[in-house]
Amino acid sequence: MPRYKLTIEYDGAPFVGWQSQANGCAVQDVLEAGFKGFCGADVRVHGAGRTDAGVHALGQVAHVDLAEPVRTDTLRDAVNAHMRPHPVAIVEAEEVGEDFEARFSATRRHYLYRIVNRRAPLTLDRGQAWLVHKPLDADAMHAAAQILIGKHDFTTFRSMQCQAKSPLKTLDALSVSRYGEDVEISARARSFLHNQVRSMVGSLKLVGEGKWTARDLERALKARDRAACGPVAPPDGLYLMQVDYD
Repeated sequence: MPRYKLTIEYDGAPFVGWQSQANGCAVQDVLEAGFKGFCGADVRVHGAGRTDAGVHALGQVAHVDLAEPVRTDTLRDAVNAHMRPHPVAIVEAEEVGEDFEARFSATRRHYLYRIVNRRAPLTLDRGQAWLVHKPLDADAMHAAAQILIGKHDFTTFRSMQCQAKSPLKTLDALSVSRYGEDVEISARARSFLHNQVRSMVGSLKLVGEGKWTARDLERALKARDRAACGPVAPPDGLYLMQVDYD
């Protein structure tokens, strides 16, 4: 039974998240319906990360097993045709070995969070970024973010509904950069806790507004208490950019 690795792009706004659930349409549902339209059979699409409702992806990765081999360009184009008009697309498909697992073989995940820092409302970026009206000091945000790099107990930045067995995670990189009115926060780690990136971004925003100092962020981390976290950033600005494999 051949296995295929899929690189997937989607606008998360219309969906309840990546994973199939009872309360609405998920990205996984659209993909599986696309495969059924293509090959006439029910197949399970396994994703590398369970993005939340409203979260986008430019480089989500999944794998799928098919009964018969098929050309990868045919697979990509045919399934994409069956997924219209949903904002989901297979960007690339490649055949891989049966030992490849989209989730468990991943060695690193890259996320980007976009803030538009201006007074005017969003038009083209509505639903694609977090609009913050107060001026943000991106340099102060970046300096404070370095406190979070490394292996820590991230209980403060973990959703109460997180199902991970341990709050210990190793954050490889966290940077904040400004490009005109755009403030971008990039995060890289092998894996993340539920809502970890959005929680860190919400607290860094307080630093950027001058409401918190880097010391306040450090105290929040060391508190290991969800109540010590700043407001969680909305899902609109979060993108799963890339998943790495050996």
